[in-house]
Amino acid sequence: MAEKPRLDTTRLQKMAQAYWESAALMAAVELEVFTAIAHGHDTIAAVGKAAGISARNAERLLTALTAMTLLTREDKDGEGHFANAPDVQRFLVKDSDRYAGPWILFTKPRWTAFGELSKRLSSPEENRLGAYVDFTVEDARRYHAATYSIGMGAARLFSRSVDLKGRKLMLDLGGGSGAYSIVATQTFPGLKAIVLDLPPVAVVADEYIAANKAADRVTTLPGDFTRTEFPQGVDVVVMASNLPQYEPDLIRLVVGKAFASLVPGGEMHLIGETLHDDRCGPLSAALWGLNETIQHSTGLAHTESEVKGYLQGAGFTDVAVHPFVPGVLSRIAGRKPG
Repeated sequence: MAEKPRLDTTRLQKMAQAYWESAALMAAVELEVFTAIAHGHDTIAAVGKAAGISARNAERLLTALTAMTLLTREDKDGEGHFANAPDVQRFLVKDSDRYAGPWILFTKPRWTAFGELSKRLSSPEENRLGAYVDFTVEDARRYHAATYSIGMGAARLFSRSVDLKGRKLMLDLGGGSGAYSIVATQTFPGLKAIVLDLPPVAVVADEYIAANKAADRVTTLPGDFTRTEFPQGVDVVVMASNLPQYEPDLIRLVVGKAFASLVPGGEMHLIGETLHDDRCGPLSAALWGLNETIQHSTGLAHTESEVKGYLQGAGFTDVAVHPFVPGVLSRIAGRKPG
């Protein structure tokens, strides 16, 4: 009989120390280590000088980043030369047009709060808007400075995945910077869009819309989409990347309002971090649900079948789950009969 593998604590230790890896990645972004390497400062001494840290600390950081496979190392001329991994080169070099450094740092302000997770889980404090209760225009600017680049990437993926030819008016619920609306109206001639988001966010959305020269196609509607009346005559509704922020009853409410605002034959796309129906993953959706504890919100992670049920319950037909970003986001879509 084969002997059972002996259990040890290796897996548990790796999880317990995972924040060390997060810290190393975030420090490298903040110190612009990957940018320095891309510009030819590829030795320990050169990185240390460019980043303003000692050679000893540069060695420590570069060794960790190499072990994390974010860098590769080649020894030549008697010293190590480092290069960025392909995804690092594309997304974490500051002068790249796909630079996503702010997104990597997006959750860092929650660092201390996650260190107090057991305390947060024990707190009875909850509110419907979570982190957005006292949101200001400056908060919105900081938020979307971090999320804009990744949002534009998701928006381009959406406009490649969904054919909106012939559609006239899109309602972008919680549209933030307006990325989905900006890209969709660029991609599909004749399409106009309305971004409905909280008043401070709408101010910032107008700034991004103007910067993208989209003001003739995209407008904003300041409000709370759980309370504000939706415009009529809409033939596309999109709600993207805010699903875990809301409890089931609020999602049902919003989906019902969307159904009422759509013309017959109109469509809704709900894009978000969704759990598999067995609720055993993916990890990304589960963690975004857990994040709502930090925000003191009533939101939580939803399964794909639950989201399908929200749309079907409102009257949508042809409801289906479509892969969007594997392991991270799904797109659940439905059509209003007519």
